[in-house]
Amino acid sequence: MLDEWTARAEICDTLQDPVRIAMVGKYTGLSDSYLSVLKALLHASTACNRKLIVEWVPSSDLEDATANESPEAYEAAWNLLRDADGVLVPGGFGDRGVKGKILAAKYARENNVPFLGICLGMQIAVIEYARSVLNLQDANSTEFDPDTTNPCVIFMPEGSKTHMGGTMRLGSRRTYFQDADCRSAKLYGNAKYVDERHRHRYEVNPDMITKLENAGLSFVGKDETGRRMEVLELPSHPYFVGVQFHPEFKSRPGKPSALFSGLIAASSGQLKTLLQNPCHIKKVMPKYPTSNGVSTKPYANGNKNMHKKGFVSNGIYSNGLASMLDR
Repeated sequence: MLDEWTARAEICDTLQDPVRIAMVGKYTGLSDSYLSVLKALLHASTACNRKLIVEWVPSSDLEDATANESPEAYEAAWNLLRDADGVLVPGGFGDRGVKGKILAAKYARENNVPFLGICLGMQIAVIEYARSVLNLQDANSTEFDPDTTNPCVIFMPEGSKTHMGGTMRLGSRRTYFQDADCRSAKLYGNAKYVDERHRHRYEVNPDMITKLENAGLSFVGKDETGRRMEVLELPSHPYFVGVQFHPEFKSRPGKPSALFSGLIAASSGQLKTLLQNPCHIKKVMPKYPTSNGVSTKPYANGNKNMHKKGFVSNGIYSNGLASMLDR
């Protein structure tokens, strides 16, 4: 066991080829807000032999309002998004920054950039698709617009809106794959179902599914009733996946999350190989010794002149880079 961890640490220290993921969220000022997601990305990037670089993109900075109020922040956010190899929109609550998340999903979808949306990230992907492809301009979640005439995302029907503390759908729930040939099922090792953890109140409106699927979106994972949408894919896209559950909660260093591995693989040109063998983790021997303090330098957003300005917390650079520590 110790040898396995030592080997893994040496691999992390010698990774050279970067993969750049744009994390588009509401709380990007503090990396601990998305610590489980960051760790899942690290697990997956190590398994794919890539050095992880996380670009923190405040979702509100992508919005038109920021273009007027702070053009520099707006331009910086869009540059980070455009330079990324993949896009991840994590879970969250509330409407602040939602417009920016929708824009990020649209950018990834239209430009064939690998995308993973988790919980709210899946919901905003559905809203964006309904607005852009179905031309339902007022499509929304009833969380943000209770009066929308095209509710793509609705409150859980068994819950009570007046007692929010006990209405969340929590814990491990089973998701059944509807198509054995979908990417998600293959990434899970051709599984018929998976058990993943949930934490949400809202879900994709089952009454909208037919319209969305007729327009090209596929809901490849559902609960046992077939009414709750758990996994969506866009078959025409290299990797566009949304999940209602939180796959990051079950990711481990030696067993990375299947869907995070899919995102990293798609973002680094390895998805075809991973789909053919979802259990592959290539063992990499260090290219040079690490015991004498030699390791790859982590930089802030790829800038060689900025790596001394940030500080490190839990192995994550505060300036936006997730990487291994210098020793």
